[in-house]
Amino acid sequence: MSLAVQNLAKDYPTRTGPLSILRGVSLSLERGDALAVMGPSGSGKSTLLHILGTLDRPTSGSVRLDGTDPFTLSDAELASFRNQRIGFVFQDHHLLPQCSVLENVLVPTLVSRDTKPADTEAYARQLLERVGLGERLDHRPAELSGGERQRVAVARALVLKPILLLADEPTGNLDRKSAQAVGELLLELHRQERTMLVVVTHSADLARAFPRRMEMNDGTLEPTP
Repeated sequence: MSLAVQNLAKDYPTRTGPLSILRGVSLSLERGDALAVMGPSGSGKSTLLHILGTLDRPTSGSVRLDGTDPFTLSDAELASFRNQRIGFVFQDHHLLPQCSVLENVLVPTLVSRDTKPADTEAYARQLLERVGLGERLDHRPAELSGGERQRVAVARALVLKPILLLADEPTGNLDRKSAQAVGELLLELHRQERTMLVVVTHSADLARAFPRRMEMNDGTLEPTP
């Protein structure tokens, strides 16, 4: 299980010529690795994460996840690959307000053909116990705090046991105490599940908790000293 990125570039066309967002980005991860990516706003961090998560396509370069180049797949194959192999946690939790905590965690399983409903529900309940929400299964998002909603989002990202977990500013909307709790939870579950974890963050406190740190500057990615 590995992630290999080579010479990734992303350009957007403009009236005055292409706008370069990523330039020559390379990185590699093995199972159990955790990487924090820092950098100023507009440096390309979220663009990189979206390409790693197959939500956007690179202009050039290659991405291989567990030996597969996802950008050679058909749209249907790519959607299935993303659903099964990649978990996402965003700054805004994106929970469905009309659904319960348990139903929100189960959303990714609704389009999966490779899971049994009874098994996935049992695992969802287990995850919610592990994130401290075992007594809140029937609550709606509006009845939860910001930190609790983000914990639901973490459980949802893990429910199909992805090999790659991506988090884009997962603590950005939280107070300091909740941010610390969510950061610790992400790392704890990552270690238990032995995923590959990539977190984009402005938080120096969160980044310091990671064994690997890199910095994005003007579209290039370099190790943090």
